[in-house]
Amino acid sequence: MDLDAVREVSRAVSEAHMFIYLAPESAEEAAGLGVAERGTAYLAFRSAAMGAVPWRVALAAFYNFSPRAARAMADVWDVAPPDRWQAARFLAAGRAMRRVGVRLTDDQLAEARWLLDSVVAGADYAGKVLAAANASVGLPPDPLVALWQQITVAREWRGDAHLVVLADNRLGPCDCLVLHTATGRLPRALVQATRQWSDEEWTGATARLVARGWLDSDAVITDAGSAARERIERETDEHCAALWAPIGDAGAHRLASLIAPITDAFTAAGTFRAVRSAQPSGDPA
Repeated sequence: MDLDAVREVSRAVSEAHMFIYLAPESAEEAAGLGVAERGTAYLAFRSAAMGAVPWRVALAAFYNFSPRAARAMADVWDVAPPDRWQAARFLAAGRAMRRVGVRLTDDQLAEARWLLDSVVAGADYAGKVLAAANASVGLPPDPLVALWQQITVAREWRGDAHLVVLADNRLGPCDCLVLHTATGRLPRALVQATRQWSDEEWTGATARLVARGWLDSDAVITDAGSAARERIERETDEHCAALWAPIGDAGAHRLASLIAPITDAFTAAGTFRAVRSAQPSGDPA
């Protein structure tokens, strides 16, 4: 696989998946289940495919949340079981895509599904917890939402692979966020609020990155830090080459173009205006 093709399709699936964390329909469906707090709803929606897992399992799978953030879902399965959260997530996805006017013809849907189904069926799920969980979820009857769920499998597969690379590069849960925000692509205030790392923990992670030469004394990313981030992305691409091998370079390019209308519709609707990551494997907002 050409790694540029891997990067292109990875970015496309990440962007086509990401609206679920920003669309108001998600908050509405969560409120209907009895959870009004956005962070708790995020944890429940994203964990639901794994079943009624304890909060520590979600913490391990999501990687960059603090324990105090993940602990918010400790009682969430008492509010509603995972299957209801998964069903609500599908409802939110379908409602949101139709509100912004996502347009794919029947032929485009069929072709995109054929490509993605080949990828999902041929994937190696060893060590890919969130991807495997999502691949095990029954697809809904709504063709557009079913396509989105297969996109979710591919997105989480890259995310799972990315965590292996982060760990191999000794970049811990808070450290990776500090390095990411140092690029200016995400505001520190938003990241700290959603992941709930304390100022003391953030300062400690910053000090570790300064010691590695990846940030300077003013916590600005250095050339070495930028090179490290790109190397980590490249290593993630190398992991993901096997995922996309069943459809090859041409299939990867084609899939990226087929699902682009999802991202285009949400971009036009202003969904991504407040926050959007330029990193293909960066975790959702």
